[in-house]
Amino acid sequence: MSEMHIRQIMDVLPHRYPLLLVDRILELEPMHRAIGYKNVTINEEFFNGHFPDNPLMPGVLMIEALAQLGGVVILSPGEFAHRTPFLAGVDKFKFRRPVIAGDRLVMEVTMLRSRRNIGWVAAAARVDDKMVCSGELMFSVAPGPTSAQMDASILHV
Repeated sequence: MSEMHIRQIMDVLPHRYPLLLVDRILELEPMHRAIGYKNVTINEEFFNGHFPDNPLMPGVLMIEALAQLGGVVILSPGEFAHRTPFLAGVDKFKFRRPVIAGDRLVMEVTMLRSRRNIGWVAAAARVDDKMVCSGELMFSVAPGPTSAQMDASILHV
């Protein structure tokens, strides 16, 4: 198990501000599981519109943060290193409580299975040890960021 700081995360993921949503990885077992977090601050761009008088983190961004953590699990040293993970499916997601400015969103993803260039993870997020959301994510891993490569990758499931 290893820890990753933000520069190491940026070496693995193609995401950058304002959409890099993983601040630190506390535990990483490549192709198995990871635990990481996102510090949710009032300075987040999305709070300007969601909602100015009641700053809530959008559920879709919680899913994206979990997907990024899942991407690190799939891409960290191994056959998929230096490739691009694309979110290919979201299943069974439930949201149990809001995430607000000042919260630390602690996320965990666990590999369920993989086949060729497709991987499935169970994903869950908590704030103060209380479940915020959980579900399953599916990834397609492509050699590069072009849409033609992504289309070809998804078609080879």
